Amino acid sequence: MIVIASDHAGVDLKARIVELIGGAGHDVRDLGPTATTSVDYPDFAHAVARAVAAGEAELGILICGTGIGMSLAANRHPHVRAALCHDAFTAEMARRHNDANVLCIGARSTGSGVAEQMVGIFLETAFEGDRHQRRIDLIEIERGN
Repeated sequence: MIVIASDHAGVDLKARIVELIGGAGHDVRDLGPTATTSVDYPDFAHAVARAVAAGEAELGILICGTGIGMSLAANRHPHVRAALCHDAFTAEMARRHNDANVLCIGARSTGSGVAEQMVGIFLETAFEGDRHQRRIDLIEIERGN
């Protein structure tokens, strides 16, 4: 399952991505919000991060104005590796080398076509492991996990 959430700035892009993910045959759960009324992004980042950390979802996607706030909040959770990506290459490397399990996107800084491309790549790219696993282990050690 893929979990997705946004803040008010990302609601429209989130709706497009939910359709894209579902259309590709993935099970997707939208954790909100559904309106563009101002909300506090950490609430939604924590909901996605908790689902990923608990193993309830394989991957997560978070969208806010820049993606920065969402990535900061999500990365507070053990075993969550939220990556703010800006293009296809960063989305691919986030998965391939960093085993990122949450993709963060800036709705105001990333065009919808690029965002859709990043999501597709993020969902389809596998982690390479090997030397990269050592580095993931080091991240978890520093986080006290």
